Amino acid sequence: MRQDYENRYDDLIDLPHPDPQTHPRMSRHDRAAQFSPFAALSGHSAAMEETARLTDRKIEPNELQLAQLNAAIAKIQRHIAEKPQAQITYFVPDARKSGGEYRTVTGRVRRIAEAEQYLELTDGTKIPIDDILSIEISA
Repeated sequence: MRQDYENRYDDLIDLPHPDPQTHPRMSRHDRAAQFSPFAALSGHSAAMEETARLTDRKIEPNELQLAQLNAAIAKIQRHIAEKPQAQITYFVPDARKSGGEYRTVTGRVRRIAEAEQYLELTDGTKIPIDDILSIEISA
């Protein structure tokens, strides 16, 4: 019976493979791409990295630190026409999760916006006064 089966299709074995009539033949590269692995959990690694990323919590200054900050801001205000040089450490809240990071910038203070509660440096950086941890004024 097996021999009968083989004999029935002997005439088809040597025929060329038919080309599709409605669309062009797919290249070997494109055909192989169909079977390549894919990222079933796309975005998972990014989510894991975001979860593992550490943030600092905002430190609330004590009364002594607040007094020092107020004295430094008052000194800057007295010398604002001279655009005093200051090193300011302040808290920047994280946009995606609770907490944030502390940054330290050095620059000349252009103005103190009392109504809006921020310091503005000559480079345009605006620092909210409530987020300032420390100020060191250069002589």
